[in-house]
Amino acid sequence: MKSNIFVFIALCALCLAFAAPETDIVFTKANFSIHYPATWKLDTSGKMGTSFAIFSPSESEQDKFSENVNLISQDLKGHDLDLNKYVEISEGQIKSMITNSNVLESKRIKKESSEFHKMIYTGDQGAFHLQFEQYVWVMNDRAYILTFTMEQGNSTQAIGESVLNSFVLK
Repeated sequence: MKSNIFVFIALCALCLAFAAPETDIVFTKANFSIHYPATWKLDTSGKMGTSFAIFSPSESEQDKFSENVNLISQDLKGHDLDLNKYVEISEGQIKSMITNSNVLESKRIKKESSEFHKMIYTGDQGAFHLQFEQYVWVMNDRAYILTFTMEQGNSTQAIGESVLNSFVLK
């Protein structure tokens, strides 16, 4: 009898551990949509020129950096920039503006009917050692820069990449 109760409790605990993941929230605008975990916080205030920023919850009281995904949109009218030129300029800015920067990956991605450029780079901002994963699109004289920023070695990388990959530009 005692062993049956133990087995029942163990099965209940196992079911809770493998329960369906938390529900995603979908943020939609006229020209894009993105999914993010319900525990993350959406900011549409436009601070620092963003269209939106989505912040992860703190992992502990010692966690001083909030991992985030943000979108910046830039008007390119009159600048005659395609995706290749925009990425070239961006990589130059990374090297000159991010302390101890190191571009780890820079490649073109074709996904369904869209093409974008993916960059992964590291660098320091103040006391933080950060990693950036950035997707760049250039469409209709506009650049869209979607960036996931995390502290190097942080456990939110898979979640951040999932949020990035859910982004749909319309």
